[in-house]
Amino acid sequence: MAFPPFIYIMQHNTAYIDITVKPRSSRRMIRVEDDSRIVAFINAPPVDGKANEECIELFSDALGIAKSRISIFRGHHGRRKTLAIDGESAETVLRSLRP
Repeated sequence: MAFPPFIYIMQHNTAYIDITVKPRSSRRMIRVEDDSRIVAFINAPPVDGKANEECIELFSDALGIAKSRISIFRGHHGRRKTLAIDGESAETVLRSLRP
């Protein structure tokens, strides 16, 4: 299976996905754009890590996995982030995020 540019696998069965976060949004959802970008809309402000926490919670709910299996690999202080999802294949992540 060929993966879009926003999702890739490195080592130890961990899927890494590139996302853009929109904090202080009126909605709470994940949207996969037509050009394969993933945008996470969250309610929390980007203050004291609240947006990062809500982002992890949102992906945990969408994928049906524990929050402890998701971490921010890159982009702790910016809107563009790379999430590391432990123990999931790229196929599973892609299937769960697509409508």
